[in-house]
Amino acid sequence: MPPNQPPRRNPPPNYPPPSYPPPRAQPPRPQPPYRGTPADPGPEGTQVIRRDGRSAQPPQAWSQPAAGGRPAGPPPQQTHAYRPAAGSAYAPTQTPQRHPGESGQPGRPGTPVPPPPRRDQPAPPVPPQRPPNPARARRRPPHWGRRIGLVLLALVLLVGGSVLYLDRGLNRIDALAGYPGRIADTPGTNWLLVGSDSRAGLTPEQEQKLATGGESPELGGSRTDTIMVVHIPESGAATMVSLPRDSYVPIPGYGRDKLNASFSLGGPQLLVQTVEEATGLRMDHYAEIGFGGFAGIVDAIGGVNLCVPYPIDDPLAGINLQAGCQDLTGAQALGFVRTRATPMADLDRMNNQRLFMAALLKKATGLTTLLNPLRLWPMVTETAGSFQVDEGDHLWNLAGLAWAMRGDLVTTTVPVGGFEDVDGSGNVLLWDRARASQFFEALANDRPVPPELLTSGP
Repeated sequence: MPPNQPPRRNPPPNYPPPSYPPPRAQPPRPQPPYRGTPADPGPEGTQVIRRDGRSAQPPQAWSQPAAGGRPAGPPPQQTHAYRPAAGSAYAPTQTPQRHPGESGQPGRPGTPVPPPPRRDQPAPPVPPQRPPNPARARRRPPHWGRRIGLVLLALVLLVGGSVLYLDRGLNRIDALAGYPGRIADTPGTNWLLVGSDSRAGLTPEQEQKLATGGESPELGGSRTDTIMVVHIPESGAATMVSLPRDSYVPIPGYGRDKLNASFSLGGPQLLVQTVEEATGLRMDHYAEIGFGGFAGIVDAIGGVNLCVPYPIDDPLAGINLQAGCQDLTGAQALGFVRTRATPMADLDRMNNQRLFMAALLKKATGLTTLLNPLRLWPMVTETAGSFQVDEGDHLWNLAGLAWAMRGDLVTTTVPVGGFEDVDGSGNVLLWDRARASQFFEALANDRPVPPELLTSGP
C-alpha cells in the first residue's frame, strides 16, 4: 500500500474504482446531541448507523427519565459507518432508481431498467402533427329510430287533424231522438242505412247525367230508395238485411202503409221509430246518402268492379249493361241499384243493392285505395260531404261500419210472405210474420240468423 494513504475500506459493489490520488481525509463533522425517540430510543452508549440511516443494533429500553421529562444522564454518542466526504471519488453523484418491480413495467426482480435520459441530452424531436381534417371527422351514426318516430308522429298528427276537420263537416240531424215507449237497448251494434232519392245540390246537368228525372212523383216529397239494417255482433260476421221499401208495416200515428212512406211523412225520426217497432231492434247509428253523394263516392275510388248477373237495359235508370264482370262508374252504379227492369222487380233490386254494397266495401277497404292518397283522400272527403248522420255519430263510426262489413258478411232480406193490393197504398209487400219474428229475435239476442230463415241470393 502506498504511503500516506488511509486504509482502504470496501466500497459498495456498484461504486466505480477510486481515482488517484485520493483526496485528503476530512475531519469528522460534529454530531448533534442524541435525544432519541420513543419508537427508537437506541442503546446506552454509542450506536452505529448504517449507510441507509437505520440503526445497526436493536433498540433497547429507555433509562428512567429524571425530573423534567428528559432521560437521565448524557445522551449516548453515535458513530457512523464509513461515509466518504462530499466530492470524493468514493461518493459520486447518483440518481435514485426504482426497483424493476416498482417501475410500472412488467418484469421480474432483477430486470435491468433503462437509464434515465441525461440532462444535457436534447429531447428527441416531435414530428409535426397534421391538422385535423373536418371532412374526415368521424360522423355520428344517424338516429334512425328517432327519425322514424318523428315521421310517425307527424303522420299521426296530420291524419288526426284531417279526420277532426272532416268530421266537423258531416251533416248531422237528430235522427235517433227518443220517443215514448222506445224499446230497450239490444246487444250488438245496429245501423240503419238509408238511400234517399234526394236531388239536393244537383244541377240540371247532373240530374240528366244521373237520370234522376226531377222530384219524386209520389207524395211530392223525398222518398227512400234503399233501407238496410246492418247488425254488427260482439263476435262473428255482420248481417246486412234489406227491408223492402214497399213493406206493409204500421207507421206510428198514421196506420199501416208502405215503409218508405214513413220517411216522407215524418223524416228520419219517424222512419227510425217505424223500423224499431217493426223489427224489435234498437238502432244505435243512422246514415243517409242521396243520389249525388252515392255516385260521387264511386267515382272517387275509381269505379267499382261488379259482376252483373244478367243484361239490364233501363232507359229510366240510364243504364244498358251486359252480363259479366265490368267496371261501373258512379252513374252506372246508381242506375244498377235503382233499376226495376228485371224479372223479379223489387226483389232483384234488393239483391242488386246488396251485391253492389259488397263490391263497394271491398274496393273502399282494399290496399289499392287505402295506400293511394289520390283515392283515399277524395273518398274520405266525398263521404264526409255526402252522408247525413245522427248527432252522436262521427266519421270514425262510419269507418268502423265499413271495416266490419269488409269480410264475411251475411246478406239477406226479411222473410217475404207475398204481395197484395191495398186501397190507398197500392201494391204492397207482406212479411212472413212467423218467420220474420224468429229472424229479428235472433238478431235482437245477438245470435246468428238460422240458415233456414235466410233468403238465397247475392
